[in-house]
Amino acid sequence: MTLSNGRDVALQIERRQKLGKIAATRLNWRDGFKKWARQSIGALQAEGGKAVVSQMVGAFVRACLVVFLIAAPSALLPNVSPEGKQMVALVALFAGLLTFIEYNATYPGLVEFRNAPPFNRIRFGMLFIMVFLLSLLERGVGAPSTLTDLVTAVGTLIGIAMDFPYSPVRLVMLTMAEGATPAQMMLIRSAAGLTYLVSLISLAVFLIALKIGGWPARGGAFNVWINLPTFDPTGGGDVVDRLNRDARVNIALGFLLPFLIPAVVKMGLDNMAHLPSSSPQTLVWTMTAWAFLPASLFMRGIAMGRIADMIRDRRRQNGETNRSYAAAGPSPV
Repeated sequence: MTLSNGRDVALQIERRQKLGKIAATRLNWRDGFKKWARQSIGALQAEGGKAVVSQMVGAFVRACLVVFLIAAPSALLPNVSPEGKQMVALVALFAGLLTFIEYNATYPGLVEFRNAPPFNRIRFGMLFIMVFLLSLLERGVGAPSTLTDLVTAVGTLIGIAMDFPYSPVRLVMLTMAEGATPAQMMLIRSAAGLTYLVSLISLAVFLIALKIGGWPARGGAFNVWINLPTFDPTGGGDVVDRLNRDARVNIALGFLLPFLIPAVVKMGLDNMAHLPSSSPQTLVWTMTAWAFLPASLFMRGIAMGRIADMIRDRRRQNGETNRSYAAAGPSPV
């Protein structure tokens, strides 16, 4: 009985030691998991904080660029009234605030292709170059300098080269009144030639980014909801067909607007000959809109066609994958 009791006590002590080791191992695993979880959460919080700060800084920089773009003509052009500068400053601040809110928001608003660079960067660069060159061109009339003389000379050469029959520049020239002076005709032709050339170069840059850079996916996912907030995929009909239809409409409008805008401006102003001398800022923004809107519609149409092709290719790949799984049959257990 004594040996048996001693053996039982030894077994109980050994069992308790094993249970102690298991409990200690369990506690070590639990402590290690808690430590790893805390480190992971801290890393995620740090990355999330960095992403928020980076997004806010990017939105602020974009807002400043928009403010600078809108205020550039009033700052470069001479003889701008204080009331006009105040109005431009108010519009620039409002546009900058909208830009900051749009790019700092998590959900989409009105700006298309927000997370698909360099679409909006090319459009902004095109708009900025147009406004800057036209402001220098108009500044050379009242306050000439070496830079304005260079821009005027280049604009004159480009305007003459692009002023051929049935060209958009020739159509702009035909809207001028009969009493326009040669200086006014030269200014309008130079402005039209410069802006139209910048739009063509921007389209070429976008096509290069489309082909070489693999836009818009660039090896990653493309969110249609964020980049096309005004497009409703549940609006009826196939998404690919609707995207192709919208692409064709945008490209058609981009082709027709350079011919339609001069006629609309002619009817609205009734005399385009007085535009360069009466309102230099109106000339800058009118000629910029004449060249920027068609190019922007062209880019939007090309982009929507590209997205339609991506969706069609993804559907084809998914269909081939499903057919390969069906041909393989059920997998053995």
